[in-house]
Amino acid sequence: MKIKERAVVRMATVLLMLFMVFSWSPQVDAQEQMVFADFNWDSVQVHNRIAGFIAKHAFGFEPVYEFGETVPLITGLRRGDVDVSMEMWVDNTREIHEEAMEAGDIIDLGPNFPDSPQGWYIPTFVIEGDEDRGIDPIAPDLKSVFDLPDHWELFRDPENPDKGRFYNAPPGWVVHDINITKFETYGLDEHFEIFNPGSDAALATAFVTAYERGEPIIGYYWEPTWLTGLLDLTMLEEPPYDSEQWEEDKGTEFNPCPVHIAVNSGLVEKSPQMVSFLAHYETTMDQNNEILAYMREEEASIEEAALWFLDNYRDVWHEWFVQDSLIEKVEAAIAEELGN
Repeated sequence: MKIKERAVVRMATVLLMLFMVFSWSPQVDAQEQMVFADFNWDSVQVHNRIAGFIAKHAFGFEPVYEFGETVPLITGLRRGDVDVSMEMWVDNTREIHEEAMEAGDIIDLGPNFPDSPQGWYIPTFVIEGDEDRGIDPIAPDLKSVFDLPDHWELFRDPENPDKGRFYNAPPGWVVHDINITKFETYGLDEHFEIFNPGSDAALATAFVTAYERGEPIIGYYWEPTWLTGLLDLTMLEEPPYDSEQWEEDKGTEFNPCPVHIAVNSGLVEKSPQMVSFLAHYETTMDQNNEILAYMREEEASIEEAALWFLDNYRDVWHEWFVQDSLIEKVEAAIAEELGN
């Protein structure tokens, strides 16, 4: 059974159990915690604070943000040490995701935002130039990953000048190892060194620094992010996605990745209202890029970005509730935070 089909089955089960939401308002112990998987990238951390703010002020839980890497946190979600994952990048963790669902450890509540593109990016000025900045096209024929061996010198590694440098995802991300396999499949390990940034912030800094200097750079990136919203980047072409080829050697483009919300199965009993809320939680790519751009341009904290979203997108998050009384509680908390 495919993930989407299983998700429908799980959702039907959840909805059947959620009939109690309309007739039962449990008194939650003020000390009871709601633990969120706080992966080390900014979009999920913002969504955690949005959902955490609501968990606290609508449902009476104390939000806890458990920071860590992908696999350990998903393992914690399966065990019940973690209650909620606001971003499950399904294709990147497909084997773990499928196994957890088959075992009944987690419930997939559907997409947080539309399927997310990811791949290997270069500044568009490398191909097209940038007349406003006085940059001529550097490699107008660089369109595909298979063109990279002819252009490795553009991306010369300062620590190994006989090869180019490719900026990978941070270690600990599942896609980090996927990119290594891709390099071997495409034979690019003969021409490039794979550089491992310590964090997504370090990866973003590398892109921004090169972009502002008008210098070529190649690396992994994804959307939604503030960086892809502010910089003009081009994703290099790969062979069209093919599931069998992907399973064999990752030698195709990334399939636009479903990014779903998942919860530990025990959360249905712990707080059916919270599950109902999360089942309705959904945002757009534009909204996510706007939140992340706001963080960058205003130097806002994660908490400030979450509050900004709640303040500016009331028409969106009001739709996530089935009870107006809960909306009123959240609105009161927002007003208090803003000093209104």
